[in-house]
Amino acid sequence: MTSRPRLSAQRKVAAGLLAGMVVLAPAALVSPAVAATTPAESPAGTTLKLALTGDIDSLNPFKAILASSTSILALQYQNLVAYGAENNEEVPGMAESWTTSDDGTVWTFHLPADREWSDGEPITANDAEWTFQAIQNNDELKQANGALLTSVEKVEATDDETLVMTLAEPQAPNPGTQLPIMPEHVWSQVDDPATFANDADTVGSGPFTVATYDKTAGVTMKANPNFWQGEAKIATITFAPYKNSDAAVQALKTGELDVVNGLTPAQFQALENEPGITTNAGTGRRYQAIAINPGTETADGTALGDGNPALQDVDLRRAIAMAIDSATLLEKVMQGLGEEATGEVPAAYPVYQMSGTDLSLAYDPDAANALLDNAGYPMGTDGVRVDKNGTPLELRLMGRNTDPIHQQMADYVKPWLKVIGIEVSTVMKASAQVNDDSVLGNYDLYFTGWGMGPDPDFQLSMNQCSSRPNADGTGATSENNYCSAEFDALFLEQHAELDQDKRSALVNDAQQMIYDSAVNKVLYYANALEAYRSDRFEPFATQPAEGGVITGQNGPWGYYSATPVGLASTGSETDAGVNPLAVGVPIALAVIIGAGAILFIRRRRATADERA
Repeated sequence: MTSRPRLSAQRKVAAGLLAGMVVLAPAALVSPAVAATTPAESPAGTTLKLALTGDIDSLNPFKAILASSTSILALQYQNLVAYGAENNEEVPGMAESWTTSDDGTVWTFHLPADREWSDGEPITANDAEWTFQAIQNNDELKQANGALLTSVEKVEATDDETLVMTLAEPQAPNPGTQLPIMPEHVWSQVDDPATFANDADTVGSGPFTVATYDKTAGVTMKANPNFWQGEAKIATITFAPYKNSDAAVQALKTGELDVVNGLTPAQFQALENEPGITTNAGTGRRYQAIAINPGTETADGTALGDGNPALQDVDLRRAIAMAIDSATLLEKVMQGLGEEATGEVPAAYPVYQMSGTDLSLAYDPDAANALLDNAGYPMGTDGVRVDKNGTPLELRLMGRNTDPIHQQMADYVKPWLKVIGIEVSTVMKASAQVNDDSVLGNYDLYFTGWGMGPDPDFQLSMNQCSSRPNADGTGATSENNYCSAEFDALFLEQHAELDQDKRSALVNDAQQMIYDSAVNKVLYYANALEAYRSDRFEPFATQPAEGGVITGQNGPWGYYSATPVGLASTGSETDAGVNPLAVGVPIALAVIIGAGAILFIRRRRATADERA
């Protein structure tokens, strides 16, 4: 295969929100590791074998929400603008450069003429125009990413290499990072893009594409020979279904698998000294939480689900939050492998992490009991309180039967809530059932978690009233079934704020509002615990490069960097001075920014590890 042409030193990589702001990526500062491999360097038939322990809700990128699905799709489709492996910095994706107008409302993305889809068809600006317009014009395609386009007024391909995006108002997130681009020549020909399975012989722009999918056999992906940064050093990736993480760990030990993620602390520690296996505890970009049903409603305000109506009282929800000891869960369940949470944005993104100066709902069972006494929930002689209608306070706590952490946490939470007079029954369900029940509001409490990219815009957007679902669960995606006109206004304010310090303060306020509403008790930010067969593969690229993760990245770099042991030493892939963890990944960009310009860290859409 012929190497794909590199970007020249003169090409612009990015432009900021202010006129005249330009970010350059000189060719000398792009890692030689991104060079395309030749057929001689790519061992035929080499497969990276991964475990699939979660559900795949869909491989249709317009519908996929679960992390199991979106992590696969992230290998297949590129956004206009990507996040690099070095430090989640903005780097070229489908576009090689971008600029903005003086007022920040017109973004122009420039696509190179020599890029191709995996089937050899040219990648053009028309593909991006079709993708954006498909979502704007079809409500059935809004489920995964519709909330990202609220500011987008018009998208037009002025020629094959130029996409012009007009916004209703300036916005802080780079709109090029917000949406994976689909091949128009494929998707425009299907009868209904909303029901298109997209699960066999697919076409993509990323380093791998889905070849086959079967619920029993799993997913097989093949290397894309036309990926613009070079063909991967492995031929295929397989995601094989396993009943649970215990089974996946055993398969890793026997060599049936090459990489396993989502390990429990006990599994992680047991693998640390296992021959031929290397463990990695990366800084997580996810939060773990307990969602508290505030009274689920549809998009038009109709009651939905069977949540206990007593939970519509914010005082009751706050008392529940105060009765849960996050520090103990982190220490006992996670063995301290993480960080106690403040708000929803994890510690991996400190510029937006909630300050923690007003944690009024921290663990305090005495205060929780006093709050319930004053709010009109008297304690019965049996130690169970009654609600304002005289009904005993009995709640259901739902978790996933595929995640042992959920049952472990439930064993702590149940007696903690009994201390404040609330009887709790726990039920662990199949992942698919948890997904359905949480969307439709059929829960009182449930274990949840989300992963997010460097910008919190999408995560916050899912708390708008407009993100509530339709009666059948279709439509937009809501994080917590939360609706507040005050929050909606605050969301729009942070979305449009271009000053970084001011925006960080607004994001802090938005997280504080969710915190105070007690619809989502965020517990901790767990480290991402993962392990791989180091007797088969060289060290993988992590994101960020320092203390980062291999799996669950904001991009394809971890799997794209997969290098069979011995291959790196046979060619020029390990030139002197190149970090071996950066194989196949662009290193940090040199930036040249006009005086007074502001550089923002922007976002990739969040993904749910448990629906919401």
